[in-house]
Amino acid sequence: MDIMQIFDEWICLTFLIFIINRLNVESHKSPKINHFSWGILEVEGNIKPFKDAKLYPGGSREWDWNETGTRHVPGIQPNDVEELVQHGAQIIILSKGFYQRLQVSPETLKWLDKKGISYQILQTEKAIEIYNQLRKDHSVGGLFHSTC
Repeated sequence: MDIMQIFDEWICLTFLIFIINRLNVESHKSPKINHFSWGILEVEGNIKPFKDAKLYPGGSREWDWNETGTRHVPGIQPNDVEELVQHGAQIIILSKGFYQRLQVSPETLKWLDKKGISYQILQTEKAIEIYNQLRKDHSVGGLFHSTC
C-alpha cells in the first residue's frame, strides 16, 4: 500500500467519523416547536400535534398531567421535570399557559435548585420563543401548556 492509498483511506475514515458524529448530535437535539395556537403545539418529528407537551434532548411526548397529579394549583410537579433531566436536559423551560394560570409547585423549584438545573418560568408564547432559541446550542427541555 503506498502513501496515497493510506492518505485516501484516512480521509474517507475521517469524513465518515465526522458524519456519524454530526448525525449523533442532531438526533439528540431538542425538537423545535414549529407552530402553536390555543390547544395546539406542532413539534418537529411528530405528525400529530400535542395539547400539552414534554420536550427534551432527542424527543418529545404528550404531557399527561394525570401521570404526576399536575393541576393548575399547586402546579407543575417534580416528577414532570425529572423526566426531562433524565433525558439530558440541562436547562428547563416551564410554560405557565397563555393566561399564566398554571403554577409551579415549590417542591419542583426546590428539586431543580438542588440538582443545579437552571430554569425559566414563562408565559407560553415567550417560553416557546426562548426554548426554540436555546435548543440550537443547549441541552434544553421544556413543559408546554397550550391553553389557559
